[in-house]
Amino acid sequence: MLKEFKNFIMTGNVIEFAVAVIMAGAVGLVVNGFVSDIIMPIVGHFSGGVDFSNLKIILSEASGVAGEAGYVAENAIRWGAWVNTIVNLIIVGLVMFIIIKAYNKTKTPPAPPAPSGPSQEELLTQIRDLLKK
Repeated sequence: MLKEFKNFIMTGNVIEFAVAVIMAGAVGLVVNGFVSDIIMPIVGHFSGGVDFSNLKIILSEASGVAGEAGYVAENAIRWGAWVNTIVNLIIVGLVMFIIIKAYNKTKTPPAPPAPSGPSQEELLTQIRDLLKK
């Protein structure tokens, strides 16, 4: 069983998948930073200086002092953070689309298979000529 597990782990597909997951995490951090540090300030600027991450609908105010007994935290719907997440998703999708499009351009199309013998037209021509004789 240990030998089977070793063979499974050491196959190319599992290793390639592990590398892909690690790279996806790194790309995710880069894209999140790009969205939160570059794109959202621009969106906020053009929307009148609004910072979407702080927008929320407060359902119940916080009461008491944080860290003391009887403290109740604020209960709110943080819809601005959700807007940031949607913008992030759209940008990640756009980046992935551009990467895949560029990757597909680098791939060379496969060569058409060489004919293994005479074409169908040549065979029909030969049959016609034989029938004429």
